[in-house]
Amino acid sequence: MAELLRHPRVMKKLQNGVREIAGNKVEITEDDLNGMKYLKAVIKETLRLHPPFPLLFRMSTEDKKIKGYNIKANTQIIVNAWQIGRDPKSYNNPDNYEPERFLNSDVDYIGNHFEFIPFGAGRRRCPGIQFAAMVSEIALANLVFDWAVPGGLGVHDIDMTESTGVITQMKYPLKAVAIPYLG
Repeated sequence: MAELLRHPRVMKKLQNGVREIAGNKVEITEDDLNGMKYLKAVIKETLRLHPPFPLLFRMSTEDKKIKGYNIKANTQIIVNAWQIGRDPKSYNNPDNYEPERFLNSDVDYIGNHFEFIPFGAGRRRCPGIQFAAMVSEIALANLVFDWAVPGGLGVHDIDMTESTGVITQMKYPLKAVAIPYLG
């Protein structure tokens, strides 16, 4: 939500896309999600910049040599998913919020594309990926109101500082006011 408030062009495009498919429905359901390609791109872009688990912990199962380094079996490995999502070798303008980069892309949540691993990859990836994706899509699609930041703050005054810890969350909670769409 914070990224959408900070990027009104993206919010407007998302609102138009959701409203075009959902029409005047009061509640969007799972059946409505199929055609919402921009919604899916917005969620992927948000997860790229703000993965739920920025550090993924793994244990090597056997001795390996990777790029000249000897990795012994049972070595704890920490994968920086936050940095992988911002790698300039994988993404143009990696620090910019650009959901369009996922519109014509086959990159998915499942961990088949190692430049995008918000839920891990391989056998140790999160088993709830599909559920999390669907719930996020339904929740966001149902929150596509017009929004305002209270207290006279501008959208660029939103503090995007993330707290340190196992999961990613905003250090200062987002405060926003929903304005009903009168369409």
